[in-house]
Amino acid sequence: MAFDVKQINPIDFLPSVAVGVALPFSAKNAFRSTYTTQDALKSNLVNFLLTDTGERFMNPNLGAGLRPLLFDQMTDDTTDAVESAIRRGISTWFNNISLTDLKINQSPDTNSVTILLKYKINNTNVQDQLVINFQQ
Repeated sequence: MAFDVKQINPIDFLPSVAVGVALPFSAKNAFRSTYTTQDALKSNLVNFLLTDTGERFMNPNLGAGLRPLLFDQMTDDTTDAVESAIRRGISTWFNNISLTDLKINQSPDTNSVTILLKYKINNTNVQDQLVINFQQ
C-alpha cells in the first residue's frame, strides 16, 4: 500500500522563531514576521513578481520583469509573454515549488491585470495560491 509522505521543514517545528518578513510592510514597526516556511515562500513569490530584472543590487537577474509587459498594450501576445516570464522565473528561482495553475485575466476597460497563481510545495502536501492585481 502506497502513501504520501509529508516532509516538514525543521524550522516549522520552532513556532517562536521567525522565518522571514511578510509583505506588505503594514505592521506597527513596519515589519511583520512570518513563522512558517509556507508563509515565507508566499512572501518571496510576491517580492519576486513585483521585482523588475536589474533592480536588485548584486543580483541583477532576480525578478520577473513584469513591469514593462504589464504597462504595454495588453494583447494575447502580451498575456503569453507575462505567462512565460512567470513560468521561466519560477522554474529558475523557486525549485521547491511546482505550478499547478496560472491564469492571467486582463480587463482593458479598467486598465487592470489579475494574476492567479496556484502552486504546490514539493515534497509536502501543501498547496497554496496567490492573487495579485495590477491597476494603472
